[in-house]
Amino acid sequence: MTTLRIRHETTYSFDEPVQYGLQQLRLTPKSTGAQTVKHWRTDITGGARQLFFDDEHNNRVELVAVEPGVDRITIVSEGEVGMSDTSGVHGPHAGYVPLWLFERTTPLTRPGPRCRALLREVDPALGPLEKLHALSHVISGAVEYLVGTSTATSTAEDAAVAGSGVCQDHAHIFLACARAAGIPARYVSGYLKMDDRDQQEATHAWVEGHVEGLGWVGFDVSNAISPDTRYVRVATGLDYLGAAPITGFRFGAPGESLHVALEVRQD
Repeated sequence: MTTLRIRHETTYSFDEPVQYGLQQLRLTPKSTGAQTVKHWRTDITGGARQLFFDDEHNNRVELVAVEPGVDRITIVSEGEVGMSDTSGVHGPHAGYVPLWLFERTTPLTRPGPRCRALLREVDPALGPLEKLHALSHVISGAVEYLVGTSTATSTAEDAAVAGSGVCQDHAHIFLACARAAGIPARYVSGYLKMDDRDQQEATHAWVEGHVEGLGWVGFDVSNAISPDTRYVRVATGLDYLGAAPITGFRFGAPGESLHVALEVRQD
């Protein structure tokens, strides 16, 4: 078993003291499938944890209130996760959400003409697993990984038309196409141990498609591979909004800056 050590620090600095703010965290991985969480903790400076719960996708969610009057909040999540290689197969569907829901489109994953054109490049005679592999290959070749050409609100069709984007965009295009083909698919957020460095600037995103007899199978479109022992799953959802590491709102601070320090090491 491979052990990955992760430290993920996120700091929001506000232009003015905050009157009130609430952050929703999905930063805690669970022991499922190929991974075993050995230990994990989240520390917060400038805020107070109000409660935690498991959402409809079985993600661990923590609600954090920003302390009134602060101009900075820092969230540090860290721990160790043991990883086993399952060739990207996560396993049978489980949880509160019915499988058919993952065929539903969302505003971020609604297929337009360009997404449907990409899907037409995949041989419809292929079986579900082969079709998903082919779809990942088509998207990877057609949409260049390029930082700065999309935003958090860019849709699958936006990125497909632009021909460039980041891992979030690759995931959304895959979801749009897979669902259009009648295959349940979901968004995955988590951590990736990169081969050339431990220090990173952001978390990673990939997708899982459901194949009868295998269950959920992962695809990292950005790197054109299936997840292995370098990938730690943290949250899943219908799209980015359901699996984002941190979301929230605030009152009393018109602007903010964000700094992320992420380290993923392998023992």
